[in-house]
Order: sequence, then structure tokens, then C-alpha cells
Amino acid sequence: MANHTHVQNPKVDVQYRRKKNAEEMKHQIISFTLMIFLTLIAFFAVGYEGFSAWFAVPFILLLAVVQVIFQLYYFMHMSHKGHELPALFLYGGVVVAFVTVWAFLTIVWV
Repeated sequence: MANHTHVQNPKVDVQYRRKKNAEEMKHQIISFTLMIFLTLIAFFAVGYEGFSAWFAVPFILLLAVVQVIFQLYYFMHMSHKGHELPALFLYGGVVVAFVTVWAFLTIVWV
């Protein structure tokens, strides 16, 4: 495994980190802008009288899921290396919650 620190030229590390930080900030600004846009769409879907509740509720839930994904991957840094175990626990919890809700809905509705 190669060591990425440059003892001979420390400016190389600084330049690399600046480039990576600028790229990370760009991704965060883009995802923040998209989340604000999705929030405005959700407000529009609720306020617009032409949409029925049968359309608005699933649509808003879909927008909420998209925003959760943006939150996890860009603001909670789940896309970075070293976050595999927390991601595994998070996704495992989502699967258990989904199966539990699905089981209770099946039991109640049958």
C-alpha cells in the first residue's frame, strides 16, 4: 500500500486536499440546491388543488426518499471510504423496519 504523504514536497498534499475539498464543496452545493428544489416541488404538490391526495402523498414520499439519499451520501459523507460498516447497519435497519411494517400491514389487512 502506497503512502500518499509527500515528505519531500508538502505542497503536493496541500494542492491535492484543496482540489478534493473544492470538489466536495461543489457536490454539497449542488445537492443542497437540488434538495431545496425538491422541497419547493413538494410544497407545490401540497398547495396545488389539481392534484388528488392519491397522487400527492406517494409523490411527496418519493421526494422524501430522494432527499434522504442526498442527505446520507453528501451531507453525512456515506459515499466516502471507511463508512461501509455504518452504511451496512443503516441499510440493515431500513430492511428490518420495512419488513416489520410490511408484516404488520399484512397481518392487519388479511
